[in-house]
Amino acid sequence: MSFIPEQPALLVLADGSVYRGYSFGAQGTTVGEVVFNTGMTGYQEVMTDPSYRGQMVTFTYPELGNTGVNPLDEESAQPHVKGAIARNICHRPSNWRSTQSLPDYLKHHKIPGIYGIDTRALTRKIRSTGAMNGAISSEILDPVELLQTVRDAPSMEGLNLVEEVTTSEVYEWSDATATPWEFSGAAAQDKQEPLTVVALDFGVKRNILRRLASFGCKVIVVPANTSAETIYSYNPDGIFLSNGPGDPAAVTEGIATAQALLQQDRPVFGICMGHQILGLSLGAETYKLKFGHRGLNQPCGLDAQVEITSQNHGFAISAESLHTDVEITHLNLNDKTVAGLKHKTLPLFSVQYHPEASPGPHDSDYLFEQFVNTMRTHRAGHVSG
Repeated sequence: MSFIPEQPALLVLADGSVYRGYSFGAQGTTVGEVVFNTGMTGYQEVMTDPSYRGQMVTFTYPELGNTGVNPLDEESAQPHVKGAIARNICHRPSNWRSTQSLPDYLKHHKIPGIYGIDTRALTRKIRSTGAMNGAISSEILDPVELLQTVRDAPSMEGLNLVEEVTTSEVYEWSDATATPWEFSGAAAQDKQEPLTVVALDFGVKRNILRRLASFGCKVIVVPANTSAETIYSYNPDGIFLSNGPGDPAAVTEGIATAQALLQQDRPVFGICMGHQILGLSLGAETYKLKFGHRGLNQPCGLDAQVEITSQNHGFAISAESLHTDVEITHLNLNDKTVAGLKHKTLPLFSVQYHPEASPGPHDSDYLFEQFVNTMRTHRAGHVSG
């Protein structure tokens, strides 16, 4: 077995905390908001989720890279994390689907990582102090110098990162079999006339598009700055507002578009940032959470109904700011933040969590069916009218 040399690396947080470890992935320096994810699996899906743009992810599971990486588990065309933080790293993965090791994958995409640090202590720090900017470096090993690099970086609050991840061109997604796995046979059997869904891309995950296609939808994905007029030119049966990174209140074009979309009686479904954008378009306010929700076992529900959900967000809708025509449908049962809403008279609903999973539990997959049923009912009403 060949020896893999350990290259020293440094992690410094904005409050001056210093963590010494070893470099993996690309060499160099990277700066971003340091957050933690409590999932025991799905590191590749996490790293390629555009919602993690601008962030360095601390993985609380102590082993990272055991199953390598493969093209089928990517949630976008490339990883979006600024850096990866781990306790232990596997350089020689063992999985029949693996095509590359995680360190080689990150090196290829020029993303630095650090391992060999106490990720439990780091997670406790973030929980007590809050998410903050930090830097990983294998070239600047002086904590004082690296701290200055951190303090020169912008805060996540007020940052619009959607423009960095949204599609530059309109494209259609109608293939429900883009990967060789399908966890809902009933959805794949939907052979009715396809529904047209226009998805406003704030940083959409591929598995959201797969789920919509699995339920019989032809999905037209458009850039985040697309006007309501252009969206309606596709004559959609429904409109989807996707997940995405950064501060939702800073996505002013998306909020304005959503407000214009509300003038038309069309079903709208939002996930994660899409949920926040919908709330903002309805007059609500958002705020930054202390350390956010990122993991695969977040309980959500209302009226004695509980779903275990996959989540990744650092902002939330203020319940007190919701108008009386908006109803809360789900709460995060850990901290009682708003996790779902619907309009009392218009066909609009959204959730803060990720019903498409990937990774995560499938408890909430019914929401795609709910969206489809709403669109079919709406279509039938217009035909009969």
